[in-house]
Amino acid sequence: MISEPASQTAIMKFMEQFNRLAEKNRSLADLNTFGTGGQAKLYARVHSTGELSAVVKAAVELKIPYFMLGGGSNLLISDDGYDGLIIHNCISGMELQEDQISCGAGEKLQSLVNFSAENSLTGLEFATGIWGTVGGAIFGNAGAYGSEVGSVLISAELVDNNGNARTEAAEYFEFNYRWSKLKQTREFVTRARFALKKGDKEKIRLKIDEVMKARLAKLPEVEHSAGCFFKNIPDPTQPYGKLPAGKLLEEIGAKGLSFGGAYVFQKHANILVSDGTAHSKDIYHLAEILKEKVKAKFGIELSEEITYLGNF
Repeated sequence: MISEPASQTAIMKFMEQFNRLAEKNRSLADLNTFGTGGQAKLYARVHSTGELSAVVKAAVELKIPYFMLGGGSNLLISDDGYDGLIIHNCISGMELQEDQISCGAGEKLQSLVNFSAENSLTGLEFATGIWGTVGGAIFGNAGAYGSEVGSVLISAELVDNNGNARTEAAEYFEFNYRWSKLKQTREFVTRARFALKKGDKEKIRLKIDEVMKARLAKLPEVEHSAGCFFKNIPDPTQPYGKLPAGKLLEEIGAKGLSFGGAYVFQKHANILVSDGTAHSKDIYHLAEILKEKVKAKFGIELSEEITYLGNF
C-alpha cells in the first residue's frame, strides 16, 4: 500500500480522469457515525466493480494512498483528515436466487436483513440493527449472539490492490472473531453471495423485532457513536465463548467518564459517544484512558473493534 501523501500533480491528474466521480477536499464528518474527522484530499464515489477497478488502478499509477469507506460505522477518522483518496463504496442492488441472495457491498446490512425477511429467508436475523454496509460486515466479520456474517457467506467478488477483480469462496477470508483476511490483504468487496434457509416469514419478522428491541435498549438514541468500541475477549467459560469488554469497563467505572466532547454511554460501558461537539482526538484519548484502566485492574489489553484512519 502507498503511504506517502498524494502530490498536487497526482491530485490534478486524478481529477482530470475522474471528474464525474471525484471531488477535492471533501469533509468526512458526515460520512461516519461519530460525526467527526477532517477532510480527504480526494474523494470518489464508485457504483460498480468497473469504476472501483479503474479508480484503484489510477491511484496506484499516480502513487495516491487510498482507503475504502462503506457506512463509516466502525471508523474513527483523524481531525487532520486523510492525505489521500477516500473511495466510497456505493455499489448497490440485491438479487434473489432460490435460497441465496447476491448483494452489492455498498448496501446497508440492515437492508439485506430486511430483504431476506421479505423473501422468507432465515439466517441473518442476528445482524438486525448492526450499523454499516455489507462490505464492511464482511471485512470485520460482523456478528452478534454467537452468529457471524462469515457463517452465511458463500463467495464474494473482490478488487485487489492493483485494481484487478476476481471472485473468492468464503474459505478464502479465513473468518475469525471480528476478523477476516481482508484486514491483511486490504482487498475490497464489491458483491457478495449468501446462503440462507427457507423459513416462516412471520417467525423471522418476530425474531428481527426481538433482536432490534434488545439492541435499541442499549444503544444511544443518536448515532454519534460506532456501537461497541472494543472487542470482547475470548473465554470458553463465557456465553458465546466471549467475555464482554463492556463488563470489564463497567467494573472499572467507565460509565459516565468523559474527555472533551466524548463520553461513555450510561446504558453500555463499551459504547463511546460524541455529544455533538467532540473531536476525534477526544474519542481517541477517552479510549486510551479506558484501556489503561482495564489493563491496570485486570491485566487485559483491550483491542479496538473500530478502525483508526489518519494520524492520532
